[in-house]
Amino acid sequence: MGSLERSKKKVQLWKKAIVHFMLCFVMGFFTGFAPTGKSLLFSNGVAISNHSSEFSPQPAEVLNPEKTQNFTSRELEETAISTAPEESRDAENLKNPKEETINNGELNPRRLVIIVTPTSKTDRLRGVLLRRLANTLKLVAQPLLWIVVEQFSDSVEVSEILRNTGIMYRHVVFKENFTDIHAEMDHQRNLALNHIEHHRLSGIVHFASLLNVYDLSFFQEIRAIEAFGTWPIAKLYANKKKVIIEGPVCDSSEVIGWHLKKMENLTDTSTATTFPIHISSFAFNSSILWDPERWGRTSSAQRTSQNALKFVKKEVLEEDTKLKGIPQEGCSKVLLWNLHILKS
Repeated sequence: MGSLERSKKKVQLWKKAIVHFMLCFVMGFFTGFAPTGKSLLFSNGVAISNHSSEFSPQPAEVLNPEKTQNFTSRELEETAISTAPEESRDAENLKNPKEETINNGELNPRRLVIIVTPTSKTDRLRGVLLRRLANTLKLVAQPLLWIVVEQFSDSVEVSEILRNTGIMYRHVVFKENFTDIHAEMDHQRNLALNHIEHHRLSGIVHFASLLNVYDLSFFQEIRAIEAFGTWPIAKLYANKKKVIIEGPVCDSSEVIGWHLKKMENLTDTSTATTFPIHISSFAFNSSILWDPERWGRTSSAQRTSQNALKFVKKEVLEEDTKLKGIPQEGCSKVLLWNLHILKS
């Protein structure tokens, strides 16, 4: 009996050894098909330039006490985080060779486009127009920052719209009251420019009205601006059966004249009504606000007697050699339309 039990135990041991061997063999067989390094896990990743901070906006933060005198507790800048699908689309855009250049073996990322949009709470169509412009900006290749300004109120309509866009944005609120709509719009643009200057946001600034309609190639064109750029704008009126074109006349990218509604007071920028160029018909490099030495100024104190918007308008008119027509091959092509909607 003892020998029989020992033989049974030997058989069981052999069975266990065979099963263990088969398991190891199967595991080793399938392991041979697995990747041998971690590099494949990141094969679809996008390389980030060491100079990405030059165009990336800074996180939202409270302005310093000297610059918060016109702000309430709600007057913080909100930065929206793009959703995952947006990030995936941006990664594909950055890998598009048509949208980037390589110099000395280094990748040059797209320049930041900074869109400034003032709004009015008296505009009954504000919510609709904000969503329409947001749908356009969502189609623009990143990076893009949307700065939206509004007067303080109990309504959260604008905040909710911005949060749901999937666009990187800053929301700036002010508390002053205005009776003149043009003065209010200029005040809002100045708040946005002060924000850009304070945070040293590096990019191309464009004032986008809620009434603007864009060709998407427009945003790629303005990314090529070095100092100042200008382009024709088509004005459409609901009660008129014609289109009015205002803007530059160019020889290639050189501005040689203007299509203007009014030709007088070309150098008078004291008010919005005397500035001959439509506010949406030019863009500029934001460094003019916070890097004075680059633009031949000793300091930004040279413009303390005038607001930022007035300073920019003056520079656009006086810096003829730095003003380039858009599109670069000839600025006769209209890429932007301004719709005047009848409001009942």
